[in-house]
Amino acid sequence: MKALITGAGRLGTQIARVLAAARNDVTLVDIDEDHIAELEGHLPVRLLAGDACEPAFLEHAGALTSDLVIAATGNDEDNLVISLLAKRQFAVPRVAARVNDAENTWLFNQNWGVDTAVPAATPLISLIEEATGATDTVALLRLSKAGVDVIETAITPQSRAAGRTLAEIPLPAGTVIATVIRDGQPTVPAPEMRLQPGDELLVVSHAATEQEIHSAFQ
Repeated sequence: MKALITGAGRLGTQIARVLAAARNDVTLVDIDEDHIAELEGHLPVRLLAGDACEPAFLEHAGALTSDLVIAATGNDEDNLVISLLAKRQFAVPRVAARVNDAENTWLFNQNWGVDTAVPAATPLISLIEEATGATDTVALLRLSKAGVDVIETAITPQSRAAGRTLAEIPLPAGTVIATVIRDGQPTVPAPEMRLQPGDELLVVSHAATEQEIHSAFQ
């Protein structure tokens, strides 16, 4: 699947990391050039700086060939414009948009090109599930025909992984750690990173079950 994500904040970068770990072709864009520069080398995705509300830039970012566009900026007006352009001008099959202000929810519908409206408080996995649609969700999250699952696990003071580095934790074959969320921020999962109570991990696996992931960390 080819995905284009607009908005490289916490939400956008988390989605990009998870989708990329599941072997999707991901482009992440943001209007802030400095922020994009900071992300270089930290995400396994194509990064572009520019205004996604501009049709020419959206085309340059790959909207014409994208299977999915996720408008995840912090501005509802921008998300609506991006959604409308993606659907009407570039005929993107599936468009999902983040709703930052609940009072604007009524606008996020197919009249504005939005297939799926996602409240800002929606958990990451649920957002990916809703954004990708039933077929892609099965392949990405539920160990279906593609054999890929995304599993979340939290580190507690009682977890066997607490205090250990990622390199010290034996993972099942075909399993990678997509991101570690610490103090509310996504963190690049380097091998030398030492896990702490309160860390939340998103694990992508082609073979492991939820119980196997639980056993590895808990």
